[in-house]
Amino acid sequence: MKVHVTDLKPGDRLMTDTFNNVGLHILPGGTVVQREEISLLIRHRVDYVSIQARELPGNAELAGHGLHAEFDEAIMNYEATFLEALSHGCFTPALVDATLQPLLETLDKQKDVVTLLLLLDREDIDTYQHSLQVGLLSYYIAAWLGHSKEECYRISRAGYLHDIGKSQVSLSILNNPGLLNAAEETELKRHTAYGYDIIRGSMKDEATALVALQHHEYEDGSGYPSSLRKADLHPYTEIVTVADIYMKLTTSRLSRPKQGLVSVLRQVHEWGFGRLNGNVVQALTGHLLPGFVGKTVLLSNGETGTIVMNNALDIFKPLVKMNEEYRDLSKERALTVDEVLV
Repeated sequence: MKVHVTDLKPGDRLMTDTFNNVGLHILPGGTVVQREEISLLIRHRVDYVSIQARELPGNAELAGHGLHAEFDEAIMNYEATFLEALSHGCFTPALVDATLQPLLETLDKQKDVVTLLLLLDREDIDTYQHSLQVGLLSYYIAAWLGHSKEECYRISRAGYLHDIGKSQVSLSILNNPGLLNAAEETELKRHTAYGYDIIRGSMKDEATALVALQHHEYEDGSGYPSSLRKADLHPYTEIVTVADIYMKLTTSRLSRPKQGLVSVLRQVHEWGFGRLNGNVVQALTGHLLPGFVGKTVLLSNGETGTIVMNNALDIFKPLVKMNEEYRDLSKERALTVDEVLV
């Protein structure tokens, strides 16, 4: 059976030799993987491996595979919505609701948001996958901020639809892996206005339309299309913008390598002092960081360990266990957590 490396479990046995994308031999067939081998595969950016069939999975593993299937269905349904907007300039709201509502009911039972983000972490993220990521993370942030269940759903839906305006942008621009020229950059930025018009023409929800229009605006006035400041931004926009930036930074691009969940969270935390809404950023960091406890992490020196305790006074400097040794990163200032592995 073929599985993504983030779905590997200690005890899985590789069926074939594994190589990275430049042909370097990483692990031989027959290897029984443990956390060290899984970390090695992730560091070499190996996506999928073939393993021997597992014994009947327990409830937790079944839940993980069930979420993968629901994610895939939601992505396919978003593609249908996107193509409908491309063809007709509007979409069917009922399909969006039929996709999101049951998925969010499932997510209410998924309390380990860090594991959820790792499940959503895939190579070659496109507009469809990114939109689902933003919609789901927006849902959690809204809940952490104390919004009602109805508001959480509306905020999640706004996140899911925030990039629908890209359906009106040329595919040659959307699929361009390189840097855009000035004219192409200007056209891409018009997706915010396109999205506003599409949503207004499809459903009676001004807030969702405003999120599509404003999700690249920042509190300091440095965003587009109107250089709005904090007082002019819809509260839903400020949640979706944080989710959008967080998920975008975890995706690799030609001009920027993929960054780990912790590295991105550190950067978003810094932007919470003037550029992004501080309360939204604090909700994100305050609820994600505890989820890193117990997770295997990659440190900036290349070593791996397990976070055993967060530091309340220095939130990005936890206590890490490495074999039988404990490393207090608040005292080792040059050492940082770069990535959550498993």
